[in-house]
Amino acid sequence: MAAITQAFINLQVQESLAAKRALANDSRLLATIKEGCDLLVAAYRRGNKTLLAGNGGSAADAQHIAAELVCRFYFDRPGLPAMALTTDSSVLTAISNDYGYEELFARQLQANGRGGDVFIAISTSGNSKNVIKGVLAAKELGITTIGLVGAGGGAMEDLCDLCIRAPSYSTPRIQECHILIGHILCAAVEEALFGEDEGSALA
Repeated sequence: MAAITQAFINLQVQESLAAKRALANDSRLLATIKEGCDLLVAAYRRGNKTLLAGNGGSAADAQHIAAELVCRFYFDRPGLPAMALTTDSSVLTAISNDYGYEELFARQLQANGRGGDVFIAISTSGNSKNVIKGVLAAKELGITTIGLVGAGGGAMEDLCDLCIRAPSYSTPRIQECHILIGHILCAAVEEALFGEDEGSALA
């Protein structure tokens, strides 16, 4: 059994920092994140909502981002409508049992999504079948699709209206970048809609 050393722990930290430095130094990626901010702000100004989905750790990220929008991020303000499609065990098991796991998010989008909403589809590989089916269902409904994926992009890169690729091929590092990007989206929406200098977060 291998002993865990401080060097092992430091390596994890350094790998995480390297992924975030790569994100910070990629002007094209930063512009894509800015575009995602713009899409969310525009949707909320129209009176629409955000829907989010993913599997495993990406499901947790979907719930995390939804909570920040519904509750608060930096400061008190009215709640924003957001729904993670990963939380209702009765819905999840009913759809999986009756239609199959691949229909898990598509069915919920058909039920709860409306034209003008935004669907944030999270998959480190970009190839999760139920997330892809969700993207396809969203597009049929006129819902804007934002993909959060890894550096490889996967099938979602060509399917989503906007695809934000975390600059890593390592699942943990991708997920760490995804929650950073999610926090940026939440901060930008909150500032643009409720900040004292409206729109400053997107300047």
